[in-house]
Amino acid sequence: MVVESAGFESVAKRVLIADDHPLYRDALRAIVPQACPSADLHEAACQDDVLRVVASDASFDLIALDLMLPGATGLSCLRKVRERAPFTPVLIVSASDDPNTMSEVMRAGATGFVPKSAHRQMLIDAIRVVLGGGTYLPLAGMTALRESPPAARADDPASGVGTLTSQQRRVLDHLAQGQSNKQIAGHLQISEITVKAHVSSILRKLGVTNRVQAALEARKVRAER
Repeated sequence: MVVESAGFESVAKRVLIADDHPLYRDALRAIVPQACPSADLHEAACQDDVLRVVASDASFDLIALDLMLPGATGLSCLRKVRERAPFTPVLIVSASDDPNTMSEVMRAGATGFVPKSAHRQMLIDAIRVVLGGGTYLPLAGMTALRESPPAARADDPASGVGTLTSQQRRVLDHLAQGQSNKQIAGHLQISEITVKAHVSSILRKLGVTNRVQAALEARKVRAER
């Protein structure tokens, strides 16, 4: 597996478990507290339930989302969740272990991906990493993501690496090395809150939705120099 920006602090307070299978929701209810003992767990069993809960209260610290919820088509639920809660980490927990699917969900804004066939410890690790401000993706998915062409983006003069401030560029460099917000804060001698603000601005300016995509953009720029 590949971990990007792995901060392992369990800081979540509210976690939404979205899966239509009662037995797997039971499993997640047992596993999530092992990664985050303080988690306040909520559940949803279909796309409409997820969107209703997120629309009424988007202040979740993590959404564990099954792609194949009733009412969802393809990545529809993920994309709609991203529209309603753009800064909430979304960990996809899917029956699929196809690398191309992993790549697609990361480009659509997911923060991590774990196959349902994964062992318990991998899921615990993934939850901890995502809650720590990082991204989690099996090695096969990371390879597919790096080899796939970048998503098409409008030519916006107000976006791109060239619009980043010097401090944002430094944050991006550390982010591209897979460092957590805490690690970046330590290297740059700034607060984690400031790092989070810079990361949010970087994602917006680059036209991407997660740290993996931002890191790929940074590496692409380096390769072109």
